[in-house]
Amino acid sequence: MKKFTLTAIIAVTVPLLLECAEPSAFGAGNLNNPEPYGLTNSEKVILQNKKNLRKVEVKSNNQDNKVDSLRERLDGLQSIIESLSRKSHNNKINLQKLNNKNMKELESSDEYEKRLSSVSELNSVNIEKIQLITNELSSLVDTINANYVSKKEFNSLVKDVNRFKSLISKELKGSIPTKGSKLDKMSKGDISKEAKKFFNKKYYTDAIKYYTYLIDKNYKPAYAHYMIGEMKYRRKNYSESISYFKKSVSLYSKASYMPKLMLHTAIAMQKSGDSKNAKAFYKGIVAKYPDSKEALEAENRLYE
Repeated sequence: MKKFTLTAIIAVTVPLLLECAEPSAFGAGNLNNPEPYGLTNSEKVILQNKKNLRKVEVKSNNQDNKVDSLRERLDGLQSIIESLSRKSHNNKINLQKLNNKNMKELESSDEYEKRLSSVSELNSVNIEKIQLITNELSSLVDTINANYVSKKEFNSLVKDVNRFKSLISKELKGSIPTKGSKLDKMSKGDISKEAKKFFNKKYYTDAIKYYTYLIDKNYKPAYAHYMIGEMKYRRKNYSESISYFKKSVSLYSKASYMPKLMLHTAIAMQKSGDSKNAKAFYKGIVAKYPDSKEALEAENRLYE
């Protein structure tokens, strides 16, 4: 029976995510994940808008529930008031009957006084019930007023949507460089060389600035995204590094640095708690680049 090596099995069974170059293959940017990571700026705005909409939805549902409860209490109050009204009417009739009786006979006994006392006590109890229910309803109305979805909150959502539109427009057109920047006076090739020098010296702040400028100018954007991703990775900012790696792959998936990009993506995923996608990437590296040093490290990490 023919034996299959681990590499051969993986090559057959594991989808080569690297070939499709789809950003979604990274498992990052999933807004339905309870703890999303690797979000682009656009995805971050979308996530915030979803959270804001969810808050409004919850408040709206709570408001509906409170209004329904208020209606039920009002119906109950109306029934109680009608009952008290009937009792009050009966009490008046009873008093009238008492007055029509022979007052002389009643005066010689305590019956008249007892009946008056009983009616008075009954009325007092009924009044207390009305006051209690009125206080509860007043408290409920105050709660609704304090928690209802205000016009201000809806306006805030509109502002978020407009901010998202502005962000998308900016990303599509590219950032507008600052007037008078020294980078405007340099060739893109020279800027790229200077950026690489900063990177080699670990001057990451300056290097990121230069590579970002090149991205805005659409000069080798796949490589610029990869380099910024590498610096984010080295700074242990794994979520952002995945975002830049994802964009780099979507722009050009056959670059020479791809094995390292994929390995660092997998490690960043693992560090972010996404072990499932990390393992898929380790297997993909072994299958796609079996002779690379990254494949050896990926295979070792599979069995950690």
